[in-house]
Amino acid sequence: MEYANYIAHCIEIARRGEYFVAPNPMVGAVLVDENGTILAEGWHEKYGEGHAEVNCFRHLETSKYRDLEMSKCTLFVSLEPCSHYGKTPPCAKLIIEKGVGRVVVGMLDPNPLVAGKGVQMLREAGIEVIVGVMEEQCRELNKRFLCLHEQHRPYVILKWAQTADGFIDIKRTSGVPLKISTAETKKLVHKMRAENMAIMVGTNTVLLDNPRLLNTHWQGRNPIRVTIDRHGRIPADARIFSDDAETIVYRDRTDWPFILSDLASRNIHSILVEGGSTLLNHILDTGIWDEIHVEVAPELTIGSGVSAPQITLPDTFEEVDGHRLYVLTNER
Repeated sequence: MEYANYIAHCIEIARRGEYFVAPNPMVGAVLVDENGTILAEGWHEKYGEGHAEVNCFRHLETSKYRDLEMSKCTLFVSLEPCSHYGKTPPCAKLIIEKGVGRVVVGMLDPNPLVAGKGVQMLREAGIEVIVGVMEEQCRELNKRFLCLHEQHRPYVILKWAQTADGFIDIKRTSGVPLKISTAETKKLVHKMRAENMAIMVGTNTVLLDNPRLLNTHWQGRNPIRVTIDRHGRIPADARIFSDDAETIVYRDRTDWPFILSDLASRNIHSILVEGGSTLLNHILDTGIWDEIHVEVAPELTIGSGVSAPQITLPDTFEEVDGHRLYVLTNER
């Protein structure tokens, strides 16, 4: 039996919950008989609802395999089954009650409420447990969740669009911003909003653009909106305060490490920072970021304006709608 193939399938189906399970991790579970036949599968579909293991067994109950001998079956799961009572009962307890003979786990759960306790519970019940199959791929699947529980801060992604000559906007005190993104690349920005729990812009961006910072071009929830208002300049009727999503404003403590620590205390596992230049440069100076996504319009030049952050772009890029999309990761 090729364990890696089944964990790869767990990862694949886990992604179906990508826009709906935060701050929980994405998890997939697959039940297999002694011959390697997949009997049932499930994934964590929505925060507060059944976990992957629960949904897998639920699907089994409605299948032709519901009366099989469970002790001869193997349950594959991309993340260690939980061992505590939260919004749902412990999955490890459910697995024991079902009488599964073997459990193969992609990776241990770093959440201190679990952190090996789920595997321990299974082993103490006499179930064979194998841990660490495709662990690197399982970690990549839930890099945001892992960052929160291992580094005690949200996963940080910086995003901006710039002209071919390195500007993100014209210099202005009012009026509309420079249009750089295309309709297609704008959709990808909203996809990023759906992938991350929070979105952040600086004071000047709020005052100049009056953005709502919602996810209107992709499936999933609106991100929590975050901004800084050190001098109380943002008006109460700014669109960032609309009822479409929660808004967090930092006024007294505005240093980046404090903001990240406070967001982590609110169980926010990821933040997308869209600008402006002052905020982006401040974060770059701290070095506390995980990814940078830069969109370059290769045919657009303006000669002068608000400079994009000065970074070295990689040689590789993805092309969408004639624009170049670059991704950098912080290898610290």
